[in-house]
Amino acid sequence: MGAQVGGRGRVMSDINVTPFVDVMLVLLIIFMVTAPMMTQGLQVDLPQTRSVSVLPKESDALVLTIKADGALFLDKYQVELGDLEGQVRQLVTNQKKQLFLRADQAVPYGTVVRVMGLVKAAGVDKLGVVAEEEKTAPAGPAAKKK
Repeated sequence: MGAQVGGRGRVMSDINVTPFVDVMLVLLIIFMVTAPMMTQGLQVDLPQTRSVSVLPKESDALVLTIKADGALFLDKYQVELGDLEGQVRQLVTNQKKQLFLRADQAVPYGTVVRVMGLVKAAGVDKLGVVAEEEKTAPAGPAAKKK
């Protein structure tokens, strides 16, 4: 006698989910491998400080970068200084996202203040500033005392 599908002459209507699970696991592995590579971004020589908090990896945060040559980037996309206020209003204020400022330590203070003024004019009340943690202990008077 041959095997019957579904018993008593009926066709079995269950879905075999094993191939679906296999494909989803492969896609998950691909995502896990490629996601860290996408967060690398722009190279900026950040100023250093003693206490640094971690930049959030949430989707509701954008980073405004000022490179050493004065180029502005909102996340990965270059923005002109004249267009900055409108872009920040559209992408940050209207969507209620957080904004963080990354400025190269070689950028003049006046440029940073000008950019912060445009961001404030766009309606951003809270602006986070990104820095790196100091790598070496300071050689000040406290370090010389034993």
